[in-house]
Amino acid sequence: MVYSMKTDKGTVRSMNQDNCFMTVFDDNACFAVVCDGMGGPKAGDIASDIAVKVITERFVSGWSNKISLNDAKELLVESINAANTKIYSKACENPDYEGMGTTVVAAFCLDSMLVVANVGDSRAYMFNGSLKQITKDHSYVQELIDEGKLTEEEAENFPYKNIITRALGTHPTVQTDTFFVDLKENDICLLCSDGLFNFASETEISDLLTNVPVNELAAELIDTANKNGGGDNITALVFSK
Repeated sequence: MVYSMKTDKGTVRSMNQDNCFMTVFDDNACFAVVCDGMGGPKAGDIASDIAVKVITERFVSGWSNKISLNDAKELLVESINAANTKIYSKACENPDYEGMGTTVVAAFCLDSMLVVANVGDSRAYMFNGSLKQITKDHSYVQELIDEGKLTEEEAENFPYKNIITRALGTHPTVQTDTFFVDLKENDICLLCSDGLFNFASETEISDLLTNVPVNELAAELIDTANKNGGGDNITALVFSK
């Protein structure tokens, strides 16, 4: 298993509210998570930090080398639910944290399968010669696209594209989307916050995934987003078997 991950505040923001983590269980299994916090300078980083820690601790403690894919999916959802509860409780207890929340995209790789879960607009992509988005954004702009009120091209410059419709910690419960993905030899999985795909085109991302070694990819992806403006925190986590 080869991987790289990096998070960066970008060129505009004064602080970084993204968080990420990855652990490799063995040559055939790994777990990765990316979170993008929201709720102001005192809260977004706290929400994403809680989410990464709780989700990772819950998932890693529940994992075994005999776990099935369905059980892994359930464990992933349970871990995300636990993070949602902790963030929501902390926000209710402290007025400074009111309204804080975070996106999450997490993935578990086992042999030739990948289990992905997401809440919000942080994304998972798969690359094997071409780039394919696995997750679907929980965002206002995606709802408009789904309703036929906005094209993909119009969405690129839509003024409210940063409004998300689902996040961890903003409500007592949360709905998590899950996906099963077949893994082929040399497939590359990319987890990222919106600071990457909003400032690096799919063509640029694909070119880097084609030409840059996996252990250097996260840094190169972030450098590209920063060169294109870096208007948000940027996180990239990349792995391949």
